[in-house]
Amino acid sequence: MMFLSDGDLQSLVLSLELAGSVTAILLLIGTPIAWWLAHSRAWWKVLVSVTVAMPLVLPPSVLGFYLLIAMGPQGPLGMLTHTLGIAPLPFSFAGLLVASVLYALPFMVQPLQNAFEALGDRPLEVAATLRASPLDAFFTVVLPLTWPAFLTAITLSFAHTVGEFGVVLMIGGNLPGITRVASLQIFDHVEALEYAEANHLALMLLLFSFLVLLLVYARQPARRQDGVS
Repeated sequence: MMFLSDGDLQSLVLSLELAGSVTAILLLIGTPIAWWLAHSRAWWKVLVSVTVAMPLVLPPSVLGFYLLIAMGPQGPLGMLTHTLGIAPLPFSFAGLLVASVLYALPFMVQPLQNAFEALGDRPLEVAATLRASPLDAFFTVVLPLTWPAFLTAITLSFAHTVGEFGVVLMIGGNLPGITRVASLQIFDHVEALEYAEANHLALMLLLFSFLVLLLVYARQPARRQDGVS
């Protein structure tokens, strides 16, 4: 770690704080969304599915632009935060948090939705015959049977947030100690022709990405054996 500057370390810590916060929030809101998508028969389910999946195909700059407009003084989020007496979201860590949650949403929802659909209704029906409440059934039946999907969703959401660039640049503005995450720090090093420093930080993110994918792919045989995707 001696080859990393104070700015590099600060950006890494900020990236980890952002990724950890985003993952925790996504776990809370993504799980019920995935559960609803897996079990709902509403005609507008497809609209929700498309909305959740949009960040997978939408250019980050496009998403960041519209979020910036929405968070601005004349946008709906901007007017809401002003009414509530909350500081403006653009160019703040809170703004990065909101944008990152939306951008990483499909990485949490889709693995969980696939797992819930593969599980089927039979385990819940059996739990109901034993007089288990829906909440009890989820924690005692669903969660133990689908934990590999939760691990995958958490890992992918965390890793994806660490590697964000376009959205955080649009919303955060690259402010040192506030919104300058590791990906933006690498960008600054390259702009300043500091290729050695950029290489040191980029190498750490490269190794991190490799380890994340290794963890996900190493679990696949066990996941197939459990019949949960």
